[in-house]
Amino acid sequence: MTRGETVTVLTRSVAGRDAHGNEIWTWAERDVPGCIVWPSGSSEQTEARDTVTDRINVSLPYGTDVSSVSRMRVRGELYEVDGTPEQWSSPLTGWRAGVLVRGVKVTG
Repeated sequence: MTRGETVTVLTRSVAGRDAHGNEIWTWAERDVPGCIVWPSGSSEQTEARDTVTDRINVSLPYGTDVSSVSRMRVRGELYEVDGTPEQWSSPLTGWRAGVLVRGVKVTG
């Protein structure tokens, strides 16, 4: 039995260039089971236009390939990876806790 929940990690790569030489991106999706997800807060701005920013933390299994330009689909919602994912392991015991990834979603 796998514990945790499945998170979809989206990784981008260059698919080609447009007529102006700009990169065209494509996204590859892969499901990562055994993740731990917890909320990290939310904020709302009501000046000029209503904007809500939601933040989450996700612990992916150690060694999961995820970068600061990746995205994550968690519980049906798409989050941008915020900052550099952090690999956590103990230098004393070798225990590998996982990869801590912070996600952000802005709506409005």
